Amino acid sequence: METTASLDKASFEFYKPDNFPKGLTRKVVESISHIKNEPSWLAEFRLKAFEVYEQKPMPTWGFIPQFHINIDDYVHYVGSNQKKKKSWDEVDPEILRSFEKLGIPEHERKYLAGIETMNDSETIYANVKKELTDLGIIFCDIDTAIKEYPELVREYLGTVVTIGDNKFSALNSAVFSGGSFAYIPKGVKTPMPLQAYFKVTAASSGQYERTLLIADDGAHLEYSEGCTSVQDKGTNFHTAVVELVAKKDSKIFYTTIQNWKKNMYNWTVKRGICEEAAHITWTDCNIGANTIKYPGIILKGDHSTGDVLSLAFAGSGQVQDTGARIIHVGKNTRSNILAKGVALDGGINSYRGLVKFEPSSKGSYSHIKCDGLMMDNRSQSHAYPYNDVSGEEGTLNYEATVSKIDDDQLFYLQSRGMSEDDAKLLIINGFCEGVTKHLDVEYSVEMTKLIKMILEDGKVIAEK
Repeated sequence: METTASLDKASFEFYKPDNFPKGLTRKVVESISHIKNEPSWLAEFRLKAFEVYEQKPMPTWGFIPQFHINIDDYVHYVGSNQKKKKSWDEVDPEILRSFEKLGIPEHERKYLAGIETMNDSETIYANVKKELTDLGIIFCDIDTAIKEYPELVREYLGTVVTIGDNKFSALNSAVFSGGSFAYIPKGVKTPMPLQAYFKVTAASSGQYERTLLIADDGAHLEYSEGCTSVQDKGTNFHTAVVELVAKKDSKIFYTTIQNWKKNMYNWTVKRGICEEAAHITWTDCNIGANTIKYPGIILKGDHSTGDVLSLAFAGSGQVQDTGARIIHVGKNTRSNILAKGVALDGGINSYRGLVKFEPSSKGSYSHIKCDGLMMDNRSQSHAYPYNDVSGEEGTLNYEATVSKIDDDQLFYLQSRGMSEDDAKLLIINGFCEGVTKHLDVEYSVEMTKLIKMILEDGKVIAEK
């Protein structure tokens, strides 16, 4: 395999997979590339990203100044140098027990076409059903794709989210490890959702998965991921980059439920590009963590369409700064944004969105609706929309509401025999329904359970 000359050194000069220090240096970047035995083009990609990362200042907006985040406080690679397992029985028992709490084995048996599981910085389990490979579908972790499908990865990596887009896209590009890769051939449809799970266990560590999904002409790709963390000590940092490429007449449906601990700082860069008559839907559910995330779509091709469905819960000590970014470039493009935010127990929830119409986007249309619900007098709900209509023939509708839980609704439901807690839970589920109804059955059930746990944690309802 071709390797870069700059990394052609004795192995003892590099950090061991399970013994990286805190902080981000050139040696950290080189060690990751060395451990993975990467080709020279990718090592150069990482080192260029590291240079950009060092040049760009830390952002001074969002929640970052409030929490005094220092990237050098974290270990940026946590690996065990273990080989990926293809049988659940081969996975380390301790890791296995933590994942079984998420119900992954049952999901795989009953629902999933393919699954990939990541613990800290490495994929520890991967399995793809024969039904997928028979259709020519490629689904694997990004590290495997770099080795087995280098031409595809090299063609698309960093084309939707560039290295220099922002400090955190540069950070991910320098130290990414793990994440999903999928390629759906022309005219092929995924028979079941592709699935990935990402879990953080190490204290004071960063997780930087990189996901690249490509739907060729006329293809249909459905992908779902779940994220969780288990560490209560200190803080963790998560910066993922997700790139979606929807070719002509294709469709991509991407769903994520991020259920982090509250001590996670989560800045995720997600963006897709739609060619002619293509479609992308982001369904984005954010629980736990302090989050900055705005899934984006570039509607490049004529008649392309995009939806962003966002749901965020902000509890005590949390800031959820979420929303969407959509750029209309092609003619007769259509977009829809539905953002729902719940703030409780003193949490702060914000919608931050950008919708832009380029002069070329004649006959295009966008509808934006963001709703905030506050569960008490200490919580906050904000909206920061930015709409830029450069074209003369575009149409944009924007509507927003901020409210508190309705006492009249509570009274009515209680008069019909419901307890106050059950009434509150019903109202919250109804408020979230515009987003949760788009989830697969198993995720919809999981989301309902998580909403109940959130309300119990925020003392909105009593724990039973």
